Amino acid sequence: MQKISDYILLNQYIIKHNIFDIFDDNILQYSQLHYYEKNESILQAESELNYYYLFVDGKIKISYLLENGKSILLKFYTDFDSLGDLELLNNIPVRCNVEAIENTYLIALPSKLLRDTYCDNPKFLKHIINSLSQKLDATGNNSSYNLMYPLINRLSSYIVEHITDKNYIQLNSSFKEISQFLGTTYRHLNRTFNTLESREIIKCDDKIVYILKEAELRKLSKNLYI
Repeated sequence: MQKISDYILLNQYIIKHNIFDIFDDNILQYSQLHYYEKNESILQAESELNYYYLFVDGKIKISYLLENGKSILLKFYTDFDSLGDLELLNNIPVRCNVEAIENTYLIALPSKLLRDTYCDNPKFLKHIINSLSQKLDATGNNSSYNLMYPLINRLSSYIVEHITDKNYIQLNSSFKEISQFLGTTYRHLNRTFNTLESREIIKCDDKIVYILKEAELRKLSKNLYI
């Protein structure tokens, strides 16, 4: 992580995402711009929430840590959102692992400052309520998609969400973790990878997936997990 001392860029993000609707000037004066490179960890489950984050640019993925030490991928963020709502309000350790899928910018505000001086602010409370309700709705939608759409659509969407500016993606999750997220078995997942390969849409080399026909892959994906 890098702290970016570019107040012009910070202010541009504040204006772009209407952050004045959430925080007053007396709080925003403590804001920092944090930069995370692709594949860098942003938050780790069970750690202390030192900063409340506003995701303003890039792409991240959220994984929930299970009691057995394993994790299940929950969601991708590509649009403005916040990180640490539940942890901030309840003063509990971080519940999920958060990782940058692309180079990512976040606005950081000290958690202790917000707890001590701002958690009863009506603007902030309204933001927290909206944020938590949207996260709940998204989780429900993803669960519904896993029931309604064939695995080839769900897997295609998963692959599309990892595409950057290259013609391949690196799978950082195990096949077992991916199958859990997509609501299927390891064997069915492997068969579906083989189906996409047989149709020459992708080619797999261990945990590297080469994209051969991106247009067809996007057509199959239906943008399920955005």
